[in-house]
Amino acid sequence: MRELRFRDDGTFKIVQFTDLHWTNGGEKDLATQSLMRRILEEERPDLAVLTGDVVYGKGCDDPRWSWRQAVLPLEEAGVPWAVVFGNHDDEGACDRKGFMALSRETAYCVAEEGPADLPGVGNYRLVVRRSGPKAGGAGAVLYFIDSQSYAPDTVGGWGWITDEQVAWYRELARVHQDDRGPGITALCFLHIPVPEYDDVWNAGGCVGTKAEDVCAPKINTGFFAALFEAGEVIGVFAGHDHVNDYIGSHFGIYLAYGKVTGYGTYPRDPYPRGARVILLREGRRGFDTWIRLDDGSLVYPFSAGP
Repeated sequence: MRELRFRDDGTFKIVQFTDLHWTNGGEKDLATQSLMRRILEEERPDLAVLTGDVVYGKGCDDPRWSWRQAVLPLEEAGVPWAVVFGNHDDEGACDRKGFMALSRETAYCVAEEGPADLPGVGNYRLVVRRSGPKAGGAGAVLYFIDSQSYAPDTVGGWGWITDEQVAWYRELARVHQDDRGPGITALCFLHIPVPEYDDVWNAGGCVGTKAEDVCAPKINTGFFAALFEAGEVIGVFAGHDHVNDYIGSHFGIYLAYGKVTGYGTYPRDPYPRGARVILLREGRRGFDTWIRLDDGSLVYPFSAGP
């Protein structure tokens, strides 16, 4: 496992790519790949996070080949990368476990399958280590959770984070209380937004765009409440809704969308593609974030926390 560590200048940069919807290497897939390469070159992150729907599984002739091509820019750039799964990844001939095993065969993947007794694949926790005189200690904590796919027909809509996953997070937060000092930032990455994404927008004050409904699950199992009560995570980053890219504070936790990266999915051109960038500073419990668009411009700069 590659170690994640703050740079000597005390920064750690994350690029969030989301909803690549890679299929069979056509023109739009190659445009997505080119965009990823440009953003990696422009931002030079310490970690890339793929927040689901990396491939459009049922549209792939060979999902494993498609997956390798989708993550190729990360491997070429030598950037450590993590992933959570979306609802479309495993609709073809490869399941979540297969994609995770394939990912872990690469040189730079830092994702983990997570506990076998938990629903989903890819529930895990990564630590970004401190630099300088305090090197080795926890400088930031990153949670990744499988937000499932589809709800049962009796409910309809999208899957939800289960009670077992909520309990798993609560226990991790309890066990690792020493990793939540005053200057330690904890973030969470998932694909399907939690229902509170509607609440934060409706309260006003968000930065960014909301151009479609929040496609959250109809069942609220209290994951946001668990984050709030633990008092650890201050930022949650989702994908799934391609025309939403806002961020806002909800009871002290910042709920943010990434920026749709893939050209082969809705909305069609000329809606811009891009990625969300998250900058952490060692010793500061907060983050700066912005969106880099496919024309190279930066939009929606936002500072979270002190």
